[in-house]
Amino acid sequence: LPDADDEDDIENIEDPDDSIHIFTGHTGELYAVACSPTDPVLVATGGGDDKGFLWKIGHADWASELQGHTDSVSTLAFSSDGQLLASGCFDGLVKVWDTFGNFKRTLEGPGGGIEWIRWHPKGHLILAGSGDCTAWMWNVDNGNCLNVFSGHDAIVTCGDFTPDGKTICTGSEDATLRIWNPRSGESIHVVRGLTCLSISSDSTLAITGSKDGSVHIVNITTGKVVSSCSSQTGSTDGNPESIECVLFAPNFPWAVFGGMDQNLTIWDLQNSSPRFICNHEEGVTCLAWFGASKFLATGCCDGRICIWNCLSGECIETFKGHEHAIQSLAVSSNLEFLVSVSMDST
Repeated sequence: LPDADDEDDIENIEDPDDSIHIFTGHTGELYAVACSPTDPVLVATGGGDDKGFLWKIGHADWASELQGHTDSVSTLAFSSDGQLLASGCFDGLVKVWDTFGNFKRTLEGPGGGIEWIRWHPKGHLILAGSGDCTAWMWNVDNGNCLNVFSGHDAIVTCGDFTPDGKTICTGSEDATLRIWNPRSGESIHVVRGLTCLSISSDSTLAITGSKDGSVHIVNITTGKVVSSCSSQTGSTDGNPESIECVLFAPNFPWAVFGGMDQNLTIWDLQNSSPRFICNHEEGVTCLAWFGASKFLATGCCDGRICIWNCLSGECIETFKGHEHAIQSLAVSSNLEFLVSVSMDST
């Protein structure tokens, strides 16, 4: 029988840490990570310590603090040309930086915290969703507000430009998806029920997930729901488990979604049926594709990251190292690095 000292040793054995680089500049839980689309080692992170940082994978001596935020940094996004970084804050401000961390300008207007930021696919326009039930669009080069999108009845929790840049989709805690004309600011269609959304690469479809565990595929042009499905298991108290993350596959006719039912579902869009249901030990919080490949990363409530081959439905790798839930994942432009941020401040 092991003696008491041996039992202490057994308890103190920690999970292995599979990471190749740890950034330790933050002192609070992290909410956001973004990888540069042009520099494969440049990463931006932000969190509850009111700080944002730019840093480089494998360059422990290089970091630039994004100074001046007065509240949690909730979201980060690089422009599509890789020249600029935008950071959104719970104080309702969006700040714009160059890739050395030099401050460029502040974009003002929203009366609530910034929930998310997206850049126009072809230019220096920013779209942001706010806690005051609105979304805002600015010209970053001169700081002018171009439009305010009003119509939601609760926090605007997700949104994006379509890849062709011609339409805007937003989702809210009021459980609606709204499809907007960016020029006029008018709401073209309203679709009920969601928490997260993704837009297909051809700008024709949106996929939405919701708190009630349902997923809807919506035709952006008509506003009609094309197909629907729901999370595979109910929770112990009989309530369905919420869908936390949805994505279209860049190069395959699939959508993927994950949630608190501990499953990743790989959905066949052509047959409107699941290809695979991939079980996790805890809830799935976030997703990231490795470019246009068949490989997908899932971040989980237990701090683990799983890599899936979506052609076979197999988990080919599990990464450990975080001590708490994964909040966000990003993949570097050369597909060599996966960056994760967590409630554990790393």
